[in-house]
Amino acid sequence: MEKKTLILSFTVALFLLCFVSVYGEAILTAEKYFDEISQTYGKVKDYEAKVTITRGDTVMKGVLYYKIPNLLRIDFTEPKDQVLVTNGKELTIYIPKYEVIMTQRLKRHSESALASMASEQGLIFLKKNYSIAYLVGPDPVPLDEKSKEMVVKLKLTSRSVSEGFRQVEMAIGKNGLIRRIKGVTMGYDELVFDFMDVKVNQNIPGSRFEYDAPAYANVFNNFLFESQE
Repeated sequence: MEKKTLILSFTVALFLLCFVSVYGEAILTAEKYFDEISQTYGKVKDYEAKVTITRGDTVMKGVLYYKIPNLLRIDFTEPKDQVLVTNGKELTIYIPKYEVIMTQRLKRHSESALASMASEQGLIFLKKNYSIAYLVGPDPVPLDEKSKEMVVKLKLTSRSVSEGFRQVEMAIGKNGLIRRIKGVTMGYDELVFDFMDVKVNQNIPGSRFEYDAPAYANVFNNFLFESQE
């Protein structure tokens, strides 16, 4: 089992609950543009999207489901049949290749952070802790150097060394949805999320986030750090 894949999976859960694909309209200043995202964020009750997660040479793909306040699930196609589920209190990762289930009871401060991030107040928290600017300017630019897809890019820079990411870039598509999120960790690692075919407010049932673990799988609890009850 590759440790970097496990760490990436855990980071995915934390990161995705901090940023949700939402609607927004292009307006003059970066902060006002971000405020518009925060205001419309409250209208998002759930969403479904195809997601690609890249960290260095590690690439993961799947379908992501999110439901307020803190339910998240990714059914992966790469790695095939891998599952990641979290309710903000406990993280579960199923790795079929090794018939292993990894669970992690989240620390108290992590639990409260996850719950608060997955809300309009979560984006307000980001505004409080990150300075916000356009990466290039308010006009749409290519998603990538040779891409025909046009997006508006925002840059969020952490005001504190204690934050999980020193810098975050958001790319907002012409449909008003967050198309890409790129986070740079304190160790200068780069984590990239690409969201495609986002469907908002699909009335996803809570049962989608219930995971029935295979009885034959070996279970490893609190694989990243000790639980704090």
